Amino acid sequence: MTLKERVAVRPFIMDKNLGAAVNLDTLDLTDTNADGKPVIELTPQQKYEFDLRGWLLIPGVLGEDEVAEMRDFCLRLQHDPQALAAHERNALGGPLQRLADHPQVVGFMNEFVAHPPLAGQDCYGFRQESCHLFYRTQGQGKFSPHNGNGMLRFPGDSHTYHCIPGKANSGLTRVVWELNPVEKGTGGTLFITGSHKSVYTAPDTIHDPAFPLWETYSCPAGSLLFFTEALTHSAITWTSPTDRVAIFSCYNTVNSKWHNWNPPAELVATMPPKRQTLYRPVHAQDNLIGAAYQH
Repeated sequence: MTLKERVAVRPFIMDKNLGAAVNLDTLDLTDTNADGKPVIELTPQQKYEFDLRGWLLIPGVLGEDEVAEMRDFCLRLQHDPQALAAHERNALGGPLQRLADHPQVVGFMNEFVAHPPLAGQDCYGFRQESCHLFYRTQGQGKFSPHNGNGMLRFPGDSHTYHCIPGKANSGLTRVVWELNPVEKGTGGTLFITGSHKSVYTAPDTIHDPAFPLWETYSCPAGSLLFFTEALTHSAITWTSPTDRVAIFSCYNTVNSKWHNWNPPAELVATMPPKRQTLYRPVHAQDNLIGAAYQH
């Protein structure tokens, strides 16, 4: 029997009142992004892999022209920021803002981060709460393991991971766009696969980058990496002769905020209305935009 032939588990998700179930048939998760492009849903295999591992790599999401445009802006931002308007001097500037709600990102967030009752066709059920350029040359970056055990964290910590049969929620989730190739073992992010669900304290040997449970990846330029911040992970010294050019973002539910970061208001004002909902106020009650709020 193939994966497609298996019967999907329909999760029982409690609503906030009296143990009643959320009516899954009335949920209206966003179908298109702010540019009108159809959302790309995760495949059953991708959902399984992310839940199992705590991280998911999707190679080659961006085409060559897109990569070149994004990377060119990043190099200007890194080396000549004064040539850019003040509100564009950040990792959401210029063409980079299109990465914030790329169809593949929205598809992932709809599945693992969004609070469905606060989603609609005019607003996302999740929010972006940080976005930065990571530019590294040889010798930059250091090994510093952190996080893990997300199944046991209280919600206010944000670094949580919750799951029931047929559904999982990742809480604070990291999204990385790799705009240059990454060769395995030359400085890409390291992971202890499955540690977001671990119930034991990590051994001291985890502080050695040669510890055999550390995993990493290789990918072409334009690849997309997701990982839950509930996973044990670490940077490592960048040793590749090709500089690392990556956009690191974090996403969270619409009623949670971990980072002390906000995008420039002038920049947000230039965005399409739906993209602006990624930065709406952090609360749950009535936090809907447009037609969804009328229902």
